[in-house]
Amino acid sequence: MLRSMKTTYAFDLQGFPAGYSLWITALLGICIPFLSIAQEPPRPDVDINLFIAELFPVPPDDSEDLYEALLQLYASPLDLNTATPDDLAATFILSEEQLRSFFDYRAKAGALLSLYELQAISGFDIYTIKRLLPFVTISVKAVSLRDALKNPGQHFLMLRSGKLLEQQKGYAPLDSNSNATTRYQGPPFNGYICYRNARSGAYSFGITLEKDAGEEIWQWNARRQILGIDYTSFHAQILNRGRLKNLIIGDFQMQAGQGMITGAGFSLGKGAEVIRSVYRSTTGLKPYTSATEATFFRGIAATWSVTTRTDLTILISKTKRDATQEPDSIHSNITTSLPVTGYHRTPSEIEKHNVLGEQHVGLHLLHKIASQKGQIGLTMLHTGYDSFIQKRDLPYNRYEFSGKQNLVAGLHGDYHWQNIHFFAETAISKSGGSGAIGGFIASVGKKIDISLMARHYARNFHTFCGNPISEATRPINERGAYAGARWSPSRKWQWSTYFDYFRFPWLKYQVDKPSSGFDYFLHLLWKPSKRLNAYLLFHEKHKQVNDPAAEGNNPSLIRSIKRTAMFNMDYEIPLKCAFRTRLQYGELKNAHSKGSHGFTIVQDMTWHFSKVEISGRAAFFKTDDYDSRQYVYERDMLYAFSIPAYYNTGIRHYLMLRYTISKQLKIWLRWSQTRYSDIEKISSGLNEINGSKRSEAKVQVMYQF
Repeated sequence: MLRSMKTTYAFDLQGFPAGYSLWITALLGICIPFLSIAQEPPRPDVDINLFIAELFPVPPDDSEDLYEALLQLYASPLDLNTATPDDLAATFILSEEQLRSFFDYRAKAGALLSLYELQAISGFDIYTIKRLLPFVTISVKAVSLRDALKNPGQHFLMLRSGKLLEQQKGYAPLDSNSNATTRYQGPPFNGYICYRNARSGAYSFGITLEKDAGEEIWQWNARRQILGIDYTSFHAQILNRGRLKNLIIGDFQMQAGQGMITGAGFSLGKGAEVIRSVYRSTTGLKPYTSATEATFFRGIAATWSVTTRTDLTILISKTKRDATQEPDSIHSNITTSLPVTGYHRTPSEIEKHNVLGEQHVGLHLLHKIASQKGQIGLTMLHTGYDSFIQKRDLPYNRYEFSGKQNLVAGLHGDYHWQNIHFFAETAISKSGGSGAIGGFIASVGKKIDISLMARHYARNFHTFCGNPISEATRPINERGAYAGARWSPSRKWQWSTYFDYFRFPWLKYQVDKPSSGFDYFLHLLWKPSKRLNAYLLFHEKHKQVNDPAAEGNNPSLIRSIKRTAMFNMDYEIPLKCAFRTRLQYGELKNAHSKGSHGFTIVQDMTWHFSKVEISGRAAFFKTDDYDSRQYVYERDMLYAFSIPAYYNTGIRHYLMLRYTISKQLKIWLRWSQTRYSDIEKISSGLNEINGSKRSEAKVQVMYQF
């Protein structure tokens, strides 16, 4: 924890003349070499669930993608002496003003000698540094690959398993009185194994194995890339070997530009971070270590430094995808959908497992402008399938991709001018459909930041690996404009807001006419001390949906309104205990209904002892139905993500223990339970539980070599 630093070095340079920073830098240049020999600030464990909850108090649909991106960053922290502005921006921690201050400091003072030196940078307060520490490191000098292998930054083996304690219908014997004719094919527990050996800026090697509850323990079908366990992922990466900046074999992702063509999980949607949410960082090639069984490349990729400021990346991928396929009179079969759930528990799910071949060949050329003012890039990606893709013949699918091959190409760039950061990307797909996004982030003094962004994705724009900011789940058939502002009148107060307007020029699923909508967000943060912070937020979204009272031949739309209000308070005594209280309310209504309402009250507690950490929650929730369900982040084991839905009426509690047996060995135990007071059966189908409670037990063991 940062609080273990000696307060002698906790400088605060805000409000002092610029010359003071130079004096402090000179003093640190003399003292820090001796400090760094003795001790660096300890790299703390990070609760990424809590980190994301601060960015997204109202959880987005892709929370798990962001979780995995931050988890990769935690496993391979950034070297502050070689990090680019895009690298640091991708942490979502530093503002434009702080980014500019950091790189100005590094340009004047040279390479950082210790993480303590962050306290000498203008605009870096203790709260910011504390959040940044888990994701950064410092290498004073480059090391050979052989030396790096002898001294890895991360080297661990982790095993995790868990199961529901109540029996679900999918594991019960077949009942002659039931309409169900199948059951889950595997045992009711899940399993996860992860091995990682890495050093930031040098190399990374990892293997991930995973099976979900209900899946068979062992399967083998090499043609489908099913290699024993249901899901297997592997990567080997080396970095910064002369002109070879990055080489990955195995599973990987690519983030370039604003994510129009290749957009990995390193992205931020609309949330409490109202400024940086509009910008995507070009982080390049990254190993894929997630257990999510889609949206990644599998093959080989490399980044080569053509000149000192120009990099060329080439990727080749050949993988298998889950697919729903049907016989066809023209083609041997056609693919009508690409499921991404990753579940292979029943015969019908197993039938779809990795049956579609997917090939990618891509290129990315990036040129950096002098003095780190900006960059410009060219991206091209060709995608091929071994089955004809044709979505079902429905009106809203008229402009969806159809065929076996797609090509998408585009240009992206960004530029810093004084206190303004401009960015843009445009792309066109084989169909002729285009996409474009552009905007800027600006600092108006030290207290006000603003962001503006506009986007356009044609109804026939097809990008399969893109992930730019959008209201819909994919960048297609959408136009929109976003404006955000943040005002920090003092260190104790911060006010944030955004407004986003969106329009869908063509039909959508369950929306039978062109539609539009908007949402706005208000967030007030109060930090009276280093131990206490609290915030209030309000979020309201208006969207058009089908009018259920309209006649089938004459569709009409009505406006649906979803509101969320929240109060959250955190209090922490470092290294001892922490408490969090949350009150959350939500409603969903339209012109023909009284609406669905719900609320939850949550109390979290964490206690720290010398070798043991205990955390728990007690929550009460009440909603009219599933439409007003409440999502609340829960603390979970390292490398695990939890965000259940609270609905109907009941209580939810969990208890988790982390025990540090030795420096190398840690163990986690977690028990959670939801009790409902107004239902006798939970869920439906094969997930149905006959009763009013749902309990889960999990265990995780991590050995660090």
